[in-house]
Amino acid sequence: MQIQETITETKQTKKVLIRTDKLSKYYGKDIKAVDELDLEVYEGETFGLLGPNGAGKTTTVRLLNCILKPTSGTADVNGYNISKDSTQVKTITGLLAESPGLYEKLSAYEFLEFIGALYNIKGKVLKERIEELLKLFGLTERKDYLLEGFSSGMKQKVLIAAALIHDPAIIFFDEPTAALDPRAAHMVKDLINGLADQLGRTIVICSHILPVVEEICDRIGIINHGRLIAVGTVDEIIAQAGTKTLEEAFIALTGGIDEKELLAWRNHS
Repeated sequence: MQIQETITETKQTKKVLIRTDKLSKYYGKDIKAVDELDLEVYEGETFGLLGPNGAGKTTTVRLLNCILKPTSGTADVNGYNISKDSTQVKTITGLLAESPGLYEKLSAYEFLEFIGALYNIKGKVLKERIEELLKLFGLTERKDYLLEGFSSGMKQKVLIAAALIHDPAIIFFDEPTAALDPRAAHMVKDLINGLADQLGRTIVICSHILPVVEEICDRIGIINHGRLIAVGTVDEIIAQAGTKTLEEAFIALTGGIDEKELLAWRNHS
């Protein structure tokens, strides 16, 4: 009863910025990457989409960023429909993809200049944004260095800056700490916290690494086989599963965890 009252109160006091309605993406008859997903993300929150590998997290992000078209169902992103208003959706969202493209023969400044041009940002405005982002991420002194010489953590900083170049209200991070060493992963988590706390951005993080979303997310949704099977705060999900920890709840709700995922969790804890 208390959990339901908390959820009801949140819905009454916060604006829903992302809403999906039976959002689905099928490949052929048998592969249901996303299956009738009903989800709400509130303005100003950091929302984590947690699930095993292949659960449908990345497909969901691509649908909400209008990279993929849904098979059925729909979604609204800050009032824009992903099927009818794809251009508007792309102007208010930023995406750090799981395997982003990075032109390593460009300098940090040149890469951000290139990304800004893709969003039709020009002249003084683009220059000021690049300088602000370089300063924000501590890259000003390295702005003219080629990206091929950057560490993995520094490259991730540049990619996050690129996702912010057009000043989006909503930012999607797909596996933001994947392939990063613990020091770089910690730095990225701090950057995400700063975007939420200092800049007030709405953030959606997709990951199969439980400690990442547990540490920085206000609410968590667990997706498995393309379907949303649980949503709420960490305490609410633990209560729903009748377990003592989120890890135990995840295993109980999804039916297990493979060895590769377990090692990933341990390495990032």
